Amino acid sequence: MEAILVALDEQHAELATLLDRLDDEDWARPTRCEGWNVADVVLHLAQTDELARASLEGRAPEGLDLLAGRTDRASTVDAGAAASVAQERGKPSAAILERWRTGAEAVRDALAVGDPHRRVVWVAGELSTQTLATTRLAECWIHTGDVADAVGAVQVPTDRLEYVARLAWRTLPYAFARDGRTLSGPVAFHLRAPSGAVWDFEPEGHTRGAPTLIEGDAVELCLVAARRVTPEATSLRGSGPDADAVLELVRTYA
Repeated sequence: MEAILVALDEQHAELATLLDRLDDEDWARPTRCEGWNVADVVLHLAQTDELARASLEGRAPEGLDLLAGRTDRASTVDAGAAASVAQERGKPSAAILERWRTGAEAVRDALAVGDPHRRVVWVAGELSTQTLATTRLAECWIHTGDVADAVGAVQVPTDRLEYVARLAWRTLPYAFARDGRTLSGPVAFHLRAPSGAVWDFEPEGHTRGAPTLIEGDAVELCLVAARRVTPEATSLRGSGPDADAVLELVRTYA
């Protein structure tokens, strides 16, 4: 857990450094999140950090109501997030930046307290505090890339992505269930890290190897899981009965 929190702190610092350089014109630039500009993306991060803190403090219903923008709680997660951003859109960029900074620090502090295996309520059900920390890392990394892309900056990948890639691998059963499908068997990832290291994610108890294998660049896998590129636009390779479905459904968010 400590290493994940260090990675989250570093990711927050990366985004803060990028945001500190932006002027009002930059904050208004459209991003690859359809319908959202840079200010909307940062506002969404602030809102979801506040939701995470509420969950950690046992205030999940209150946090979910805020995220949903007081719309129908049966609506999709994406619709709820869009409604919440729309409800608060238009505030000054300085206020949004300060809100995100304050919320990011607060959620790191809340994550650092107590048992990392404690279950908390999240958007799609329950998860451990440690997994929630990893989802916050993944979301911040994704949206840092969205901001960088919008303003013409370069996001340099780091080996912090090991946590994001592992999250995508571990949550494959959830991703399949969300789409009404079931994995036919275990899946392994063999990925090349930004540093050149090799990350092998293998299911326990399968000495002969998993029937489905995904191989290739870890950054590309994380971008596919973030829905920022399509599998066809990458060099990722898959083999086995679920290979195509894994690359179609893998994700790092609810």
